[in-house]
Amino acid sequence: MIHLPPLVQRDRRRGVVPGTITRTANAGRAAHHAPARGMLARIAALFRPQAQTVPGLSTRAPRRGQVAFVGAGPGDPELLTLRAHRELQEADVVIHDRLVSNGVLALCHPGAAMIPVGKQGFGPSVPQDEINALILGHAQGGARVVRLKGGDPTVFGRLDEEIAALEPAGIDWHIVPGITAASASAAAIGQSLTQRQRNRDIRFMTGHDMKGFAEHDWAMVARPGEVTAVYMGKRAARFIQGRMLMHGASPATPVTIVENASLPDQRILSTTLARLAADVAAAGLDGPALTFLGLAPRAAQAELRKEAVQ
Repeated sequence: MIHLPPLVQRDRRRGVVPGTITRTANAGRAAHHAPARGMLARIAALFRPQAQTVPGLSTRAPRRGQVAFVGAGPGDPELLTLRAHRELQEADVVIHDRLVSNGVLALCHPGAAMIPVGKQGFGPSVPQDEINALILGHAQGGARVVRLKGGDPTVFGRLDEEIAALEPAGIDWHIVPGITAASASAAAIGQSLTQRQRNRDIRFMTGHDMKGFAEHDWAMVARPGEVTAVYMGKRAARFIQGRMLMHGASPATPVTIVENASLPDQRILSTTLARLAADVAAAGLDGPALTFLGLAPRAAQAELRKEAVQ
C-alpha cells in the first residue's frame, strides 16, 4: 500500500485530478504544492499501465449518443452558421433532407455515415416513422447524430415528431438554428419582410399538408397590405390564386417566387395574383421555391410606384 503525504490527501479530498495541474493566482502557494503534485503525478503513472493491462477491463464509460437538429440554411454553404459547421465536423452520422445542397454536405466529416431521408410534396418520401427510428437507433448505439434539415429546423421541419421519438429513451438533443428560406428569399429580392406602414406582421404558411393543398385563413391572407411567405407552394399556385381571389384579394396583388434562393442557379419570378398560375407554368420551375404574396422585388416595386405617379 502506498501512503500519501497529508498534503496530497487534502488535495484528493478537494478534487485534484491525478496528472493535471490546477492553476492558481497565488504563485507562492503553487510553488509550495509543486513537490506534492509531482509525487501525485508519479503515483498516477504507476497505476495507469496496470489498469490498461487487466483483460476485459475498460476504463472508459460507454459513450452516450446525442442528437443535434441542425439547420442547413437555404443552400449556400457560406450561409451556414459556425455552430452548424462544427456539428457537421463532429458527427458520426448525418441524416439529411433531400434538399440539403451538395455544398453543405461536403462540409461533413469524411468519416461520417451519410443517410438521405428525402421527402417530396406529392411525391415519394421516406415515412416519418422510419426517420424517427433511424435517429433513435443510431443515438442509442452511442453515435453523435446530426439531423440535418434544410433552412431552419423549427420551420415546417417536423421537428416535434422527431424530438418526441427521442425523449422517452432519454436521448440528449439540441437545436442549431439556420437561415430559413423566407429570410434568404427576402434578401434575394432586396426586400424587408416587415416594413412600417406596410405590414404589421409576416405570415409563414405551407402550400400543402398531409391531406393535399393546405387550407388557411384566406380572408386574412387576402387583405391589402398583408405579406405572406408560402413554403412548398409551387404546385399549389393555381389553388392559392383561386382562394385569394375568392376572398377578395386584388388581381394586381404582387407575387414573387424565388427558386433556389442563395444558390448560383437562383431565379426570381415577379408577377401578379392574376397571372400567378400561368406564369408559374410557363417558367418551368423545378427547384425548391418560396412564394411571397403581397411582396414584389425592390426593383419591380420601384417601377410600380413610377407608373402610379405617371
